[in-house]
Amino acid sequence: MAVDEGVAPAAKTDGEGTVHRLKPNAVGLLGVVFMAVATAAPITAMTGNVPFMVSSGNGIGAPASYLVAMVVLAIFSVGFTSMAKHITSTGAFYGFISYGLGRTAGLASGLLATFAYVVFEPALIGIFSTFATTTLKDQTGLHLPWWSFAVLMLAVNAFGTWFGVSVAEKLLVVLLATEVTVLAAMAVSVAFHGGGPHGFTFAPVDPVNAFKGTSAGLGLFFAFWSWVGFESTAMYGEESRDPKRIIPKATMISVLGVGVFYVFVSWMAILGNGETEAVAAASSANPLAMFFNPTERYVGHWAVDVMQWLMITGSLACGMAFHNCAARYLYALGREGVLPSLQRTVGRTHARHGSPHIAGLVQTAVSAVLLGAFWIAGKDPYTGTYVLLAILGTMAILVVQAVCSFAVLAYFRSHHPESRHWFRTFTAPLVGGIAMLAVVVLLVSNMGAAAGPESGSLVLKATPWLVALVAAAGVGCAQYLKRRSPERYALLGRTVLEETKER
Repeated sequence: MAVDEGVAPAAKTDGEGTVHRLKPNAVGLLGVVFMAVATAAPITAMTGNVPFMVSSGNGIGAPASYLVAMVVLAIFSVGFTSMAKHITSTGAFYGFISYGLGRTAGLASGLLATFAYVVFEPALIGIFSTFATTTLKDQTGLHLPWWSFAVLMLAVNAFGTWFGVSVAEKLLVVLLATEVTVLAAMAVSVAFHGGGPHGFTFAPVDPVNAFKGTSAGLGLFFAFWSWVGFESTAMYGEESRDPKRIIPKATMISVLGVGVFYVFVSWMAILGNGETEAVAAASSANPLAMFFNPTERYVGHWAVDVMQWLMITGSLACGMAFHNCAARYLYALGREGVLPSLQRTVGRTHARHGSPHIAGLVQTAVSAVLLGAFWIAGKDPYTGTYVLLAILGTMAILVVQAVCSFAVLAYFRSHHPESRHWFRTFTAPLVGGIAMLAVVVLLVSNMGAAAGPESGSLVLKATPWLVALVAAAGVGCAQYLKRRSPERYALLGRTVLEETKER
């Protein structure tokens, strides 16, 4: 079916009626990669996670943790991308799991994934506001309340989603390029200077050291946390050119490219300080010194100032990417008419831009409410809002990733015998699913340590129960539809471009 690339057409579903479709052919391979990498927020992952991993996790084995995580996530992605070659769904996990394990498991997983991305945006707004207030005060002496930056980021995110994925892509390309450049400049400079004050050592990338230290489990969890959102590549399939080819490639590029970058930058940061000195810097009152010290020594003080500003733009890029993900999940659930009112609201696309504009506005409103609630409760935007909501969202998305692996197994047992393969469609998803469950266990057992000063928070204690409640709500809703509205139940997870090049 030929489609005008300038509009977003309605598309037939399996049942009666039509659904609105996102603008096709709006983004290419690099655009999808940038959108996925933005959710990882390299500069936030490095400056925010690595010092904590070094001081309280597996010490100098932090880069090795990233190496282990990269291998595990690459194995997971083998099965994930095998399914992406057959199914293109804006709901990503929602569509994949619906086809693999059935509509009930699909809706439960779809709600969990939506919930995760919904809370990720206000989490990133929290850390963005902290970086912005701190940097502005340190470098200009001007002090503005953190909530003023929160309002700014809410507006930028809403703007990006309203005008479509191509606008968001352009903004993210600029933001990502700058943050990656300054981190790479530090790492390459350390390498060119012979590996820092004590020379080169391969101990930080020895996989054995990933399982040593004060709390190896905590270090490994933070390594996996640094990749959260990489699977969002699948969400842009409907808006991409040739999704059956682009989405699998973009996913692997995101996992392996980000992984190599994380390993190299964290390794050079440790060598640039010296192993003992890196642990001391990470454990000091200013843990960011672990990155600032080698940057100033080998690049220049100007690069430290730039890095502080790029920590702001990096968290902005990450929050923007999560906003796009949340809007697309809300849209994917809404357009199938789980509730008829949703199909007429969040399930609609903009007539001109082909964007999930209403879903984006709903996500903005939800983020504002959550930020307001944490503000009223007196929570710090970083140690309270960011940490607590990030842990909550990460637990939800890790559970969905594990379920998705098993969905791949089930899907290829009953579909596409010509595509079955002992590794791609069996061993890889099986190992990936088990590994994802192990990471969930790591998170549950290290939640208190990861939350730091908020270890006694009611939100933290309620986290596993909230995740279980959302999943149970999905199961209950699906079963209700199955009994009372089978025609709507039949549509769950089925608005996909399966086995077709239809654009």
